[in-house]
Amino acid sequence: MKRVRAVTVAILFLLLGAGVLAYAQQDQQDEKQAKPEKQAKPEQHAKPGAQQQPNQQQQERAQQERQREQNQQQQQQREQQNQQRQQQQNQQQERAQQERQREQNQQQQQQRIQQQNQQQQQIQQQNQQQERAQQERQREQNQQQQQVRIQQQNQQQQQIQRQTHRNQAEEDRQQQLNRQQQERAQQQWQQQQQQHEQRERLSQQRQQQLIQQQQQRMTQYRQQLGEQQRRLQEQTASLQQQRRMAQYRFQEEYLERLRDQERRVREERHDYDNDPYFYTAPIYRYNRGGAYYETNQYGADLLRQAVNSGYQQGFRAGAADREDNWRPDYRNSYAYQDATYGFNGYYVDPEDYRYYFREGFQRGYEDGYNDSYQYGYNSNGSYGILGNVLSLILNLQSLR
Repeated sequence: MKRVRAVTVAILFLLLGAGVLAYAQQDQQDEKQAKPEKQAKPEQHAKPGAQQQPNQQQQERAQQERQREQNQQQQQQREQQNQQRQQQQNQQQERAQQERQREQNQQQQQQRIQQQNQQQQQIQQQNQQQERAQQERQREQNQQQQQVRIQQQNQQQQQIQRQTHRNQAEEDRQQQLNRQQQERAQQQWQQQQQQHEQRERLSQQRQQQLIQQQQQRMTQYRQQLGEQQRRLQEQTASLQQQRRMAQYRFQEEYLERLRDQERRVREERHDYDNDPYFYTAPIYRYNRGGAYYETNQYGADLLRQAVNSGYQQGFRAGAADREDNWRPDYRNSYAYQDATYGFNGYYVDPEDYRYYFREGFQRGYEDGYNDSYQYGYNSNGSYGILGNVLSLILNLQSLR
């Protein structure tokens, strides 16, 4: 651009110089033509006394007239030339001005383009900064939310662990009580057996029949355990989506206990021949669903355990629904639907165990949801059903 400007200025100077030179040459020619007239005039006046002829005067006048016309023509020519020169100068100046204006416009256009580019760059930089700031804020929020979720999960896990420990301790106490009851029942049984000189014992054939029935029941029970855990996991995930966290913790612990129970059942190798259940004659009968069933002391103890375990789990399930502000519905609890908590697979039919477990669960759920002890009791964190309620549910009738 600077080179174009320099060339333009040089051309303007050349044009101006040529115009000035032409004007000077024209002035010199005009002066040369004017000098003969001035020299001729003295010669005309050199002879003042001479008489001139009329025709000579007329010739002189005609010559003067022609000279005047020539001078006028020359004057007009000079004026036309001056006008042409002036027009050329004006045109050159106008072109130069247009060129300068065009250069200025170009410069202004370039400046505007540069300003626009700078503005766009600034806008882009601002947008990028805002976007980075927004991303940074979003990242910080995500990190905070992640930390909150982790803290909540840790707290929930800690609560689950604490509750698991408490439940484990409660379970251990309950098992200890059950063992004590079984030991007392065993002692009573032994005392009764000692008191009776005639002890009734099942035949070998009947014993084998009971063992075969038990083995078939164990095979079916082992097959059901895996399916039970799968359904429980699905329901546990549903509880988590419903944000029933207390019920979720209860079911997580129930699931963990079922896993332990399944592992013990699968690993156990039972000694049927030396188990007194299979050669001891029935001493009780009970009614379930309008039909009567017979069992011995070992079966009766297991049915008592089913009612107590059902009450214990029902109380915890009802308390969890109360804590979650959930409507009471004991039938919707998977523990009620499964009803095999604490079942070792022996001595009674699984359906018998489920029936009496649900009887205890229903009453425990009602007490837990209402935070009362209408059907049971709480002894140092260990829940159990009242003796009179237990007797009413089982309604065991002695065969002797």
